Formats: sequence, C-alpha cells, structure tokens
Amino acid sequence: MTLICASILVHDEAAALADAMAARDAGADMVEFRIDEFFTGDEPERETNAIVRVLAISPLPCIVTCRLSSEGGGFSGDEADRIAMLERICNPTAERVADGSGGKIPEHPPRYIDVEAAAFAKSANIRQKVKLAVDHPEQLRDLSTGLILSMHDFEGRPANLHRRLMKMAEEPAAAVVKVAYRARSIRDNLELLDLPGAMGRPTIALGIGKFGLMSRVLAPKFGGFLTFASIRPTEVTAPGQPTIRELLDVYRVRSIRATTGVYGVVGWPLEQSLSPLVHNAGFGAIGFDGVYVPMPIAADSADPEGSYASFKATMLEMLEHARLDFRGCSVTLPHKEHLVRLAREERWRLEPTADRLGAANTLVVREGTVEVMNTDAPAVAEELREALGGLSGKQILVLGAGGMARAAAYALADAGARVTLHNRTHAKAQALAESFDASFRGSVTASASMPLNGLDAVINCTSVGMVGGGAEDQVPLDVGALAKESPRVIVLDSVYKPRETPLLTRAKSLGLRTIDGTGLFVRQAKRQSEAWTGRGVEAGLFEGIVRRELLQREAASEGGAP
Repeated sequence: MTLICASILVHDEAAALADAMAARDAGADMVEFRIDEFFTGDEPERETNAIVRVLAISPLPCIVTCRLSSEGGGFSGDEADRIAMLERICNPTAERVADGSGGKIPEHPPRYIDVEAAAFAKSANIRQKVKLAVDHPEQLRDLSTGLILSMHDFEGRPANLHRRLMKMAEEPAAAVVKVAYRARSIRDNLELLDLPGAMGRPTIALGIGKFGLMSRVLAPKFGGFLTFASIRPTEVTAPGQPTIRELLDVYRVRSIRATTGVYGVVGWPLEQSLSPLVHNAGFGAIGFDGVYVPMPIAADSADPEGSYASFKATMLEMLEHARLDFRGCSVTLPHKEHLVRLAREERWRLEPTADRLGAANTLVVREGTVEVMNTDAPAVAEELREALGGLSGKQILVLGAGGMARAAAYALADAGARVTLHNRTHAKAQALAESFDASFRGSVTASASMPLNGLDAVINCTSVGMVGGGAEDQVPLDVGALAKESPRVIVLDSVYKPRETPLLTRAKSLGLRTIDGTGLFVRQAKRQSEAWTGRGVEAGLFEGIVRRELLQREAASEGGAP
C-alpha cells in the first residue's frame, strides 16, 4: 500500500506536534518533520533536544528531513552540525523525555531519515556517524531507522537521471530511493510513474509544481512507496503538493490500484476546475474503478501550431503508455478544436455534433477504440428546452463568438430556434454564423447591434462576469433595456464561477427569470460520466457537489467561514 505522508515544516515543538496530531486525524499514515528551518546549528544541543522530544511524542511513524539549501531546503549551516544531529536522533539514549502532560516517555528514533544522495556520496562522515556504513551492510538489519537517499531538482529534469538513480538504488545502505523534480509537462509524470517498478527497491518518484500532481495522485497505481501531502493548502513543503483531504476525499487514493482506469481534464489553465471533484465523486457513487486527475497541457495563443503540437504529443503518449490505462478525458479551453483536429488526423470515431462544430470536449477510450464527442451542445439545448417548454421557433440571443457560443448556436438552431449572434467584434460573430450550413430546422444569423425586442432567452457565452475573466464586475448587455423590451425573457449565463454573476443579479432585481451556469456544467459532466462508465449518475449528486463547492469558495474569498 502506498503511504500518505504529511509533510510538516517545523518551527517550534508545540506546533509541530499539533500538526502531527492533525495529520493523524486527517488520515495520514506517516509524517515528515522538515526541520531544516528549525535546526540552524547555532544552538545545536537545544535544537537537537527539541527534535528528540518531538520524535518521542509523535503520534505517527516519521521521517526526519533536514534539507540542504542546495536542494531546495532551508539548511545552510555547518554540515558537521547536521551530521551530529542525525547521529543523535537515530541513536536514542536510555533517557526519558517529557510527554507534555507531566509524565515521561522513552526517546524514539525516526522511522527514516532523508539524506541527499549527493551529500551521502561525498561524505564518509555521514555514513559513519548515522551508522549506515556501506562496508558493513549486515549491520543494517539491526537498525530501527532506515535511510531514504534522495535527489531533488526544482528547475527541471536532472541530467543523467537514470544513471544517478541506478547508482542510488545500488547503495546497500539505502532503504528507500527518492527523486523529485519540477515537472514541465504531463509527459514528465509518465517517466516518474514508471520509476517505482524499475528501481528494485522501494521508490518515491514525484513531480514538483502544477504539472506534477498526476504523479502524486497516481503513485498507488504504480507502486510508489509513499506520496506526500500537506495538512493545509497554505503550508505546502513543495509546489503542487495536494492536501491530505484532497488525496483521500477528492481523489480517493485508498481505492486506487494497478487496475484503476485513469481519466482527467485537459486544458490550460486548470487550477479552478471543479471537474476532478465532480467526476471522482461520481465514480465513487457507482463503485467504478476509475480516478480523474487534472492534465494541464500548456498553450500559447501567439503560437497556435506549437500549442497543437504539444497537445497532440501529450495525448498520443498517454494513449500509448502501457501501464497508465488512460481511458478518457474532458477537454476544455483552449484545446477543444485541437481535439477534433487530432481525431481527424488519427481517424478516430468522431461524433456528428463534434464533427460539424469542429470542437469537442470529451474523449472516450473503449476496447481499443477512441471516440470524440461534444457534450456542451446538448447540455445547452436541454437546459433551455426544459425552461422554455420547447425550442422550435424561439427567439434566442447568444452573446459571444467562441467555443461555447458555437455549441449553443448549433444546438439551439438544430432544435428549431432562431438564433442571433452578437459579439463585441462583429466580424467574428458573422464568420461564426456563416460557418454553419443551411440544414438546421431553425436559423443562425449575426447582428452588429444587440436586438433585445421579442426575445425568449439570452445566453451569455462570454467571460464577462467570470472570476478571473478580467471583467468580473461587469454585465455584457443593458439589462434594463432587455427587461423593458422582452419582459418574459429567460437570462442564462454559461459562467458558473461565481454562481450568481452581475448579469444574473441585475436580471433578478428586474424580475426576469434566470438560470445560472451550474446546470450546464452538470448536464455536460453527467453525459461525460455516462460515456466513460456506461452507467447513469444522478444529476442531483453532481449539482449538490458543485453548488456546495462554489458556496465554500465564495465564502473563503470573502473571508467568511468555509
């Protein structure tokens, strides 16, 4: 079983022990005491005695790490002081230490100490003082503290990675081999995930940064010795480190095994995506053996061909990776058009809606067949059909000319609605309208002005009002004029962060019917889940999760209780 280790930055004894208790209560198996900002060597006896007390009282087995500044840590003192401290904590005396409640308990060594491979290799003093001498490997059976030999690079993949790892693995004193480096892409994760099965001994292999989360979540699938987590999101010991709650409650790592299918959300950026929360909960609700993780693929609007090349290479490598068992993904901006382009190049099965739109948001891998779908378009049609009691002949204004506007216009016109597109740049709206053929039951036209008279519905498909969209306090149209010209209109905002945008707030205040973006998100996500699992998921489950999470995020952003 891959262990969950809570990494704790130690600044004082009481806080470190409180955090260790919190880690135990949250479900961690082990704690790592990162003492490199606590142990300076200025007062070595006092600092070492404090560490000894923490280890004696710790409620969980622990790793002690005094990370050198050269490998991303905080220790830059005298190496002799660090070695002496490690020797002392690994070799407890017969003395007893205060337990914090008036009693005394025996000293207790750490389960592991983490020492950088580079420091270990060049210092015979380390090998001698912590009693892990390579000349006497038979002594290792008698030690209660094991050695984690580690290598870290916060810039990127280390040079000569495999040669250095094999040298570490050949070290008789090493109980565990660890490598952590800044992942620059999803493909870095695939290399890291393969390492535990190649080292011949327990291995920790993790990506640092936002690209490295996959390696941390999928460690159980590939037999990683442990994965690190933080107790609180504000107190990580490495960029990209998830919390214990995220690992256990969102990603359900205790249920991940070698057979678990891998799904995810592909896009850029992905930090605020609700999809992992929703889809993992859906898998759990129906007992499906799958896990859903963020899969960021960077994109540059100034280099569209380079962005597509990165998307293509990453997707194909995930599909071809023998042990990943990649079975599908959601695809969001800016890669929806890239997915259709790749499907055409690879001759994958392309659903007619996705083919006609030139954009897709869902990939399904089933028995060697790859299918590409668009679940955005039917979600829009279902949402408004339900609200309006039908779509045939309805007058609907769609604001925007991007991917969501394209999906909305297609789905509504195909259902018989008369759709008018309006965009800040009229030429884009005109081009979008002209891109559709004449086979619709309804129609799609573009207007340079914003027609507000006689409308049955308005859909905002722009980023106006969205958190982080650059215009989150604005509305995309004159709501007062809309209420006067079309008093029975329904206002739908595709934005779901926040739940109630300025547009919806203003529309409600004038007595108009409104629909927030949560319903659209839930409908398209439900279709995706059913395509992957072959089983139905209650929409109420997804909707409850999304609304609850959005409420918590809004409360947190306002400084209130989550």
